[in-house]
Amino acid sequence: MILGAIDIGSNAARLLICDVINNGSTKPEFSKLNLLRVPLRLGFDVFENGRISPFKEEMIIKTMLAYKNLMDVYNVNSYKAIATSAMRDAENAGSIIQKVFSETGIRIEVISGDQEAAVIYQTDIIENLDRDLFYLYIDVGGGSTELTFFTESQIEFKKSFNIGTIRLLKNQVSSSQWDEMKDFIKEKTRSQKKIMAIGSGGNINKVFSMSKRKDGKPLPILLLKDYYSELNSVSLHDRMILYKLKEDRADVILPALHIYINVMRWANADEIYVPKIGLVDGIIHQLYNESRSGVKI
Repeated sequence: MILGAIDIGSNAARLLICDVINNGSTKPEFSKLNLLRVPLRLGFDVFENGRISPFKEEMIIKTMLAYKNLMDVYNVNSYKAIATSAMRDAENAGSIIQKVFSETGIRIEVISGDQEAAVIYQTDIIENLDRDLFYLYIDVGGGSTELTFFTESQIEFKKSFNIGTIRLLKNQVSSSQWDEMKDFIKEKTRSQKKIMAIGSGGNINKVFSMSKRKDGKPLPILLLKDYYSELNSVSLHDRMILYKLKEDRADVILPALHIYINVMRWANADEIYVPKIGLVDGIIHQLYNESRSGVKI
Protein backbone atom coordinates (compact mmCIF):
# COMPACT_ATOMS: atom_id res chain seq x y z
CA MET A 1 0.00 0.00 0.00
CA ILE A 2 1.47 3.34 -1.06
CA LEU A 3 0.35 6.32 0.98
CA GLY A 4 0.96 10.06 0.67
CA ALA A 5 0.99 12.80 3.28
CA ILE A 6 1.05 16.56 2.70
CA ASP A 7 1.76 18.99 5.54
CA ILE A 8 1.26 22.67 4.71
CA GLY A 9 2.99 24.41 7.59
CA SER A 10 3.83 28.01 8.39
CA ASN A 11 7.38 27.69 7.08
CA ALA A 12 7.26 24.90 4.50
CA ALA A 13 5.03 22.41 2.70
CA ARG A 14 6.14 18.78 2.83
CA LEU A 15 5.18 15.70 0.88
CA LEU A 16 5.99 12.21 2.13
CA ILE A 17 5.31 9.16 -0.03
CA CYS A 18 5.58 5.92 1.86
CA ASP A 19 5.21 2.23 0.99
CA VAL A 20 3.55 0.35 3.86
CA ILE A 21 4.25 -3.39 3.77
CA ASN A 22 2.26 -5.72 5.99
CA ASN A 23 2.75 -9.47 5.61
CA GLY A 24 0.32 -10.26 8.42
CA SER A 25 2.81 -11.85 10.82
CA THR A 26 4.81 -8.81 11.94
CA LYS A 27 4.33 -5.10 12.44
CA PRO A 28 3.94 -3.15 9.20
CA GLU A 29 7.09 -1.77 7.66
CA PHE A 30 6.98 1.91 6.66
CA SER A 31 9.42 2.51 3.82
CA LYS A 32 9.90 6.13 2.71
CA LEU A 33 9.95 6.44 -1.07
CA ASN A 34 10.25 10.21 -1.32
CA LEU A 35 10.24 13.25 0.95
CA LEU A 36 10.04 16.76 -0.51
CA ARG A 37 10.03 20.18 1.14
CA VAL A 38 9.12 23.52 -0.42
CA PRO A 39 9.73 26.65 1.72
CA LEU A 40 6.42 28.45 1.09
CA ARG A 41 6.88 30.53 4.28
CA LEU A 42 3.18 31.36 4.59
CA GLY A 43 3.64 32.54 8.15
CA PHE A 44 5.56 35.61 7.01
CA ASP A 45 2.38 36.79 5.27
CA VAL A 46 -0.22 35.62 7.75
CA PHE A 47 1.32 36.51 11.10
CA GLU A 48 1.99 40.07 9.91
CA ASN A 49 -0.93 40.83 7.59
CA GLY A 50 -3.56 38.25 8.53
CA ARG A 51 -3.87 36.83 5.04
CA ILE A 52 -1.94 34.97 2.35
CA SER A 53 -0.69 37.17 -0.50
CA PRO A 54 -1.59 36.49 -4.18
CA PHE A 55 2.04 35.55 -4.85
CA LYS A 56 2.07 32.93 -2.06
CA GLU A 57 -1.36 31.70 -3.18
CA GLU A 58 0.10 31.00 -6.62
CA MET A 59 3.05 29.20 -5.01
CA ILE A 60 0.67 27.00 -3.00
CA ILE A 61 -1.24 25.98 -6.12
CA LYS A 62 1.93 25.22 -8.09
CA THR A 63 3.34 23.19 -5.19
CA MET A 64 0.13 21.19 -4.74
CA LEU A 65 -0.04 20.51 -8.47
CA ALA A 66 3.55 19.23 -8.42
CA TYR A 67 2.78 17.06 -5.40
CA LYS A 68 -0.36 15.70 -7.09
CA ASN A 69 1.58 14.77 -10.23
CA LEU A 70 4.30 13.09 -8.18
CA MET A 71 1.75 11.06 -6.22
CA ASP A 72 0.22 9.97 -9.54
CA VAL A 73 3.65 8.83 -10.75
CA TYR A 74 4.10 6.78 -7.56
CA ASN A 75 0.57 5.33 -7.87
CA VAL A 76 -0.37 6.49 -4.38
CA ASN A 77 -3.40 4.55 -3.12
CA SER A 78 -4.53 7.09 -0.56
CA TYR A 79 -3.34 10.46 0.70
CA LYS A 80 -4.23 13.24 3.11
CA ALA A 81 -3.33 16.93 2.96
CA ILE A 82 -3.49 18.99 6.13
CA ALA A 83 -2.67 22.60 6.93
CA THR A 84 -1.70 24.00 10.30
CA SER A 85 -1.08 27.31 12.05
CA ALA A 86 -0.72 29.76 9.14
CA MET A 87 -3.81 28.45 7.36
CA ARG A 88 -5.70 28.44 10.67
CA ASP A 89 -5.05 32.17 11.03
CA ALA A 90 -5.34 33.30 7.39
CA GLU A 91 -8.63 35.10 6.73
CA ASN A 92 -8.56 34.04 3.06
CA ALA A 93 -7.69 30.37 3.74
CA GLY A 94 -11.16 29.15 2.69
CA SER A 95 -11.02 30.67 -0.79
CA ILE A 96 -7.48 29.40 -1.34
CA ILE A 97 -8.44 25.87 -0.28
CA GLN A 98 -11.35 25.93 -2.74
CA LYS A 99 -9.08 27.14 -5.54
CA VAL A 100 -6.47 24.46 -4.78
CA PHE A 101 -9.16 21.77 -4.97
CA SER A 102 -10.56 23.22 -8.20
CA GLU A 103 -7.17 23.37 -9.94
CA THR A 104 -5.39 20.32 -8.49
CA GLY A 105 -8.03 18.01 -7.03
CA ILE A 106 -6.27 18.07 -3.65
CA ARG A 107 -8.60 18.66 -0.72
CA ILE A 108 -6.84 20.43 2.15
CA GLU A 109 -8.05 20.00 5.71
CA VAL A 110 -7.15 22.71 8.23
CA ILE A 111 -6.65 21.11 11.65
CA SER A 112 -6.57 22.59 15.14
CA GLY A 113 -3.49 22.67 17.34
CA ASP A 114 -4.81 19.82 19.49
CA GLN A 115 -5.53 17.75 16.37
CA GLU A 116 -1.99 18.47 15.19
CA ALA A 117 -0.55 17.14 18.45
CA ALA A 118 -2.74 14.04 18.17
CA VAL A 119 -1.59 13.32 14.58
CA ILE A 120 2.08 13.61 15.55
CA TYR A 121 1.46 11.09 18.34
CA GLN A 122 0.21 8.53 15.74
CA THR A 123 3.78 7.39 15.04
CA ASP A 124 5.05 4.21 16.73
CA ILE A 125 8.01 5.95 18.40
CA ILE A 126 6.55 5.23 21.85
CA GLU A 127 6.97 1.49 21.35
CA ASN A 128 10.76 1.82 21.59
CA LEU A 129 10.86 3.96 24.72
CA ASP A 130 11.53 3.14 28.38
CA ARG A 131 8.14 2.70 30.03
CA ASP A 132 9.58 3.73 33.40
CA LEU A 133 10.18 7.29 32.21
CA PHE A 134 7.85 10.19 31.50
CA TYR A 135 8.05 11.77 28.04
CA LEU A 136 7.31 15.25 26.76
CA TYR A 137 6.90 15.36 23.00
CA ILE A 138 7.82 18.82 21.64
CA ASP A 139 6.99 19.73 18.03
CA VAL A 140 8.07 23.24 17.09
CA GLY A 141 6.71 24.77 13.91
CA GLY A 142 6.63 28.18 12.33
CA GLY A 143 3.32 29.17 13.89
CA SER A 144 2.81 26.95 16.90
CA THR A 145 4.36 24.51 19.33
CA GLU A 146 2.57 21.26 20.14
CA LEU A 147 3.25 19.49 23.43
CA THR A 148 2.21 15.93 24.25
CA PHE A 149 3.00 14.43 27.65
CA PHE A 150 2.67 10.68 28.05
CA THR A 151 3.54 7.83 30.39
CA GLU A 152 3.46 4.10 29.65
CA SER A 153 1.96 4.81 26.22
CA GLN A 154 -0.91 6.79 27.78
CA ILE A 155 -1.41 10.44 26.88
CA GLU A 156 -1.60 12.57 30.02
CA PHE A 157 -2.16 15.85 28.15
CA LYS A 158 -1.72 17.49 24.78
CA LYS A 159 -1.67 21.23 24.25
CA SER A 160 -0.93 23.64 21.42
CA PHE A 161 0.51 27.13 21.90
CA ASN A 162 0.68 29.90 19.30
CA ILE A 163 4.41 30.22 19.88
CA GLY A 164 6.39 29.40 16.74
CA THR A 165 9.59 30.36 15.00
CA ILE A 166 8.08 32.76 12.48
CA ARG A 167 5.81 34.35 15.09
CA LEU A 168 8.94 35.01 17.16
CA LEU A 169 10.81 36.48 14.20
CA LYS A 170 7.82 38.77 13.59
CA ASN A 171 7.60 39.74 17.29
CA GLN A 172 4.11 38.24 17.45
CA VAL A 173 4.59 36.42 20.79
CA SER A 174 3.82 38.34 23.99
CA SER A 175 5.33 37.80 27.42
CA SER A 176 1.91 36.66 28.65
CA GLN A 177 1.92 33.85 26.05
CA TRP A 178 5.33 32.72 27.30
CA ASP A 179 4.03 32.86 30.89
CA GLU A 180 0.98 30.78 29.93
CA MET A 181 3.18 28.09 28.43
CA LYS A 182 5.58 28.12 31.38
CA ASP A 183 2.81 27.92 34.00
CA PHE A 184 1.06 25.12 32.10
CA ILE A 185 4.23 23.00 31.77
CA LYS A 186 5.27 23.51 35.39
CA GLU A 187 1.80 22.63 36.68
CA LYS A 188 1.46 19.49 34.55
CA THR A 189 4.97 18.16 35.23
CA ARG A 190 5.50 19.28 38.85
CA SER A 191 4.76 15.93 40.49
CA GLN A 192 6.56 13.82 37.90
CA LYS A 193 9.98 12.26 38.33
CA LYS A 194 12.45 11.86 35.46
CA ILE A 195 11.18 13.51 32.26
CA MET A 196 12.74 12.87 28.87
CA ALA A 197 11.98 15.22 25.97
CA ILE A 198 11.37 14.07 22.41
CA GLY A 199 11.80 16.65 19.67
CA SER A 200 10.36 16.80 16.17
CA GLY A 201 10.54 19.44 13.47
CA GLY A 202 13.07 20.46 10.86
CA ASN A 203 15.08 22.66 13.20
CA ILE A 204 15.81 20.11 15.92
CA ASN A 205 16.63 17.59 13.19
CA LYS A 206 19.16 20.03 11.77
CA VAL A 207 20.70 20.62 15.21
CA PHE A 208 20.98 16.86 15.67
CA SER A 209 22.75 16.53 12.31
CA MET A 210 25.14 19.34 13.25
CA SER A 211 25.96 17.58 16.53
CA LYS A 212 27.28 14.48 14.67
CA ARG A 213 25.67 12.28 17.33
CA LYS A 214 24.76 8.68 16.55
CA ASP A 215 21.09 7.93 15.94
CA GLY A 216 19.32 7.13 19.18
CA LYS A 217 21.63 9.26 21.33
CA PRO A 218 19.89 12.19 23.08
CA LEU A 219 21.05 15.78 22.99
CA PRO A 220 21.67 17.41 26.40
CA ILE A 221 20.03 20.77 27.04
CA LEU A 222 23.48 22.22 27.69
CA LEU A 223 24.44 21.43 24.09
CA LEU A 224 21.30 23.19 22.82
CA LYS A 225 22.26 26.24 24.87
CA ASP A 226 25.77 26.15 23.43
CA TYR A 227 24.40 26.00 19.87
CA TYR A 228 22.05 28.88 20.62
CA SER A 229 24.90 31.06 21.89
CA GLU A 230 27.14 30.04 19.01
CA LEU A 231 24.56 30.69 16.28
CA ASN A 232 23.39 33.89 17.90
CA SER A 233 26.92 35.31 17.88
CA VAL A 234 27.11 35.50 14.07
CA SER A 235 25.05 37.22 11.39
CA LEU A 236 22.43 35.46 9.29
CA HIS A 237 24.79 35.45 6.31
CA ASP A 238 27.66 33.97 8.32
CA ARG A 239 25.29 31.43 9.85
CA MET A 240 24.48 30.21 6.34
CA ILE A 241 28.14 30.00 5.33
CA LEU A 242 29.67 28.58 8.52
CA TYR A 243 26.99 25.99 9.24
CA LYS A 244 25.89 25.27 5.65
CA LEU A 245 22.31 26.35 6.35
CA LYS A 246 19.76 27.45 3.77
CA GLU A 247 18.35 30.91 4.40
CA ASP A 248 14.90 29.54 5.29
CA ARG A 249 16.56 27.42 7.97
CA ALA A 250 19.21 29.86 9.17
CA ASP A 251 16.69 32.46 10.31
CA VAL A 252 14.27 30.14 12.17
CA ILE A 253 16.77 27.83 13.87
CA LEU A 254 17.52 30.36 16.62
CA PRO A 255 13.91 30.94 17.74
CA ALA A 256 13.35 27.17 17.51
CA LEU A 257 16.23 26.51 19.89
CA HIS A 258 14.85 29.20 22.18
CA ILE A 259 11.51 27.34 22.35
CA TYR A 260 13.04 23.89 22.89
CA ILE A 261 15.35 25.18 25.63
CA ASN A 262 12.54 26.97 27.47
CA VAL A 263 10.16 24.00 27.32
CA MET A 264 12.84 21.59 28.53
CA ARG A 265 13.93 23.95 31.28
CA TRP A 266 10.39 24.42 32.59
CA ALA A 267 9.79 20.64 32.51
CA ASN A 268 13.17 19.88 34.16
CA ALA A 269 14.13 17.74 31.18
CA ASP A 270 17.92 17.44 30.81
CA GLU A 271 17.99 15.61 27.46
CA ILE A 272 16.00 15.39 24.24
CA TYR A 273 15.70 12.49 21.80
CA VAL A 274 15.44 13.39 18.10
CA PRO A 275 13.87 10.43 16.23
CA LYS A 276 13.65 12.35 12.91
CA ILE A 277 9.90 12.13 12.60
CA GLY A 278 7.33 14.81 11.98
CA LEU A 279 3.75 15.59 11.13
CA VAL A 280 3.90 13.85 7.74
CA ASP A 281 4.95 10.62 9.47
CA GLY A 282 1.96 10.92 11.77
CA ILE A 283 -0.35 11.46 8.79
CA ILE A 284 0.97 8.29 7.13
CA HIS A 285 0.36 6.26 10.29
CA GLN A 286 -3.11 7.77 10.66
CA LEU A 287 -3.96 6.88 7.06
CA TYR A 288 -2.76 3.31 7.59
CA ASN A 289 -4.80 2.95 10.78
CA GLU A 290 -7.86 4.30 9.00
CA SER A 291 -7.40 1.78 6.18
CA ARG A 292 -7.20 -1.04 8.71
CA SER A 293 -10.24 -0.01 10.71
CA GLY A 294 -12.34 1.45 7.94
CA VAL A 295 -13.24 4.29 10.29
CA LYS A 296 -12.06 7.89 10.08
CA ILE A 297 -9.90 8.92 13.02
